[in-house]
Amino acid sequence: MFPLHRGRRLRVNESIRSLVRETTLSPADFMFPMFIAEGENVKVEIPSMPGIFRRSIDLTVAEVKELFELGIRAVNIYVKVSEDLKDNTGKEAWNPSGLMQQAIRAIKTACPEMIVMPDVALDPYSIYGHDGIITNGDVENDATNDALVKMAVSHAEAGADFVAPSDMMDGRVLRLRQGLDAAGFHNVGIMSYSAKYASAFYGPFRDALDSAPREADVVVPKDKKTYQMDYANRIEAVKEALWDVEEGADMVMVKPGIAYLDIVREVKNAVDVPVTVFHVSGEYAMIKAAAERGWLDNDKIMMEQLMCIKRAGASLISTYFAKEAAVLLNKK
Repeated sequence: MFPLHRGRRLRVNESIRSLVRETTLSPADFMFPMFIAEGENVKVEIPSMPGIFRRSIDLTVAEVKELFELGIRAVNIYVKVSEDLKDNTGKEAWNPSGLMQQAIRAIKTACPEMIVMPDVALDPYSIYGHDGIITNGDVENDATNDALVKMAVSHAEAGADFVAPSDMMDGRVLRLRQGLDAAGFHNVGIMSYSAKYASAFYGPFRDALDSAPREADVVVPKDKKTYQMDYANRIEAVKEALWDVEEGADMVMVKPGIAYLDIVREVKNAVDVPVTVFHVSGEYAMIKAAAERGWLDNDKIMMEQLMCIKRAGASLISTYFAKEAAVLLNKK
């Protein structure tokens, strides 16, 4: 009781505060999402995400080397697929000479110790912008899982360390584990997007990959709410994470981040595997927009949000701020 106990004694100066700090950040806590484009020497900034680019493979490799030097040890990669390669089957997703497979091989050749986690979902390859195969006006769960297995095995063959299914199809983690094991890839891990919500925070990401649902000459769902989670739900997130762990997930993810920290803590308390949190494009864009107007301090808000995500229970944070944050941390 006061005055015997004074909390401020442990806040007198930064040296004391650092001694008793409960949560810390390092570059090894971050994974950097990267967008891959066709061509050579291509670097195109995404308008809604200042400082984030679509890069061709050669420039992606150069960036990966920089990230590794900063202490970042994982990248989550996505590809911008040409329109003429898109259809309703997603077959380009398991093309051994596809852009994703080329990118994985190039990164692992140039920087073997960088952990590469390619995205496993059909939306970049879909003519309809959905995460699966459309049949009779809906995303067909089991046929999509068949396609995802082919996609994941092709990623493993290219050298991926983990596959990262972001599709939210039922049962896909078990199917992926069985498919990878049958192909001899017992040590390729699965980082499952377990609690991925149907969120408006993904807008800039969909701009980057042109992967939003689109109008079509057949009946298709207008959004992704039949497979991504309702943001009103909490218990469902824990259930989905537990199911994925039972099916063989090595890590589970909560997405988005800051607006969902209650879910991060619930999932962390429920599972016995590492929890990844995706600090998503809309969260990044909001900070950048406010900072450009002088309303917020970019660096202070960035570090505060990342620390809060870690404090909530994240073992790994996938964030577009990874490089910026690593630079700041390395200066301390």
